[in-house]
Amino acid sequence: MLKLEHIYKSYDKPLFEDFNLEIEEGKITCLLGESGAGKTTLLRMISKLTDYKGYITPLDKVSYIFQENRLIPHMTIYENLKFICPLASEEEIQDLLTILEIEEKKNKFPKELSGGEAKRVSIARAFLFDAEVILMDEPFVSLDLALKVKLIKYFSLLWKKNKKTVIFVTHDVDEALLLAEKIYIIKSGKIYHDFTLSSTLPRDISDEPEFRSKIISKLLEIG
Repeated sequence: MLKLEHIYKSYDKPLFEDFNLEIEEGKITCLLGESGAGKTTLLRMISKLTDYKGYITPLDKVSYIFQENRLIPHMTIYENLKFICPLASEEEIQDLLTILEIEEKKNKFPKELSGGEAKRVSIARAFLFDAEVILMDEPFVSLDLALKVKLIKYFSLLWKKNKKTVIFVTHDVDEALLLAEKIYIIKSGKIYHDFTLSSTLPRDISDEPEFRSKIISKLLEIG
């Protein structure tokens, strides 16, 4: 269990005051809410990129999938993955790239990839790294719906192989419904509401019409 207890964080004004949250291991948890609610700040505190007051379960290794792909431009895709995960075998890397359907891009450079292909490399890197938790900050932002659904399917297939603990931030209800098993709506640094969904992944949006309506209703209450 990943615990955040009695968290305090301020910028120009208080953002979190005595904030508490428990993240279940081996599950995919979504932090959903409006911009400025503190979602990304929570990820940055968990990954030790931002200071805070309070207690967060110590983590030795965290994978972080940012909005930007952050691939090393002068290295091939294989070299990018090997650089981050030097102990990974060629077979392990090949298996991941095959699942993600980009095995033929192994010797290409980042500039030769499409946006969706580069995002798949970022996903492969996160799973290849021996991390306790995978953090994702709006990883599917700016992608069209068809590509977004495809990438979420790929992510689900990789996740089912090892059931890592995943926390991802989004303001997109459909992304949350497609991927999350637990959804927390964050408002002004507080848990406004939460939903528990089925653990069947990958999920079709049409499988959860009742949840979609309820989630949108709660988000409208925030506004």
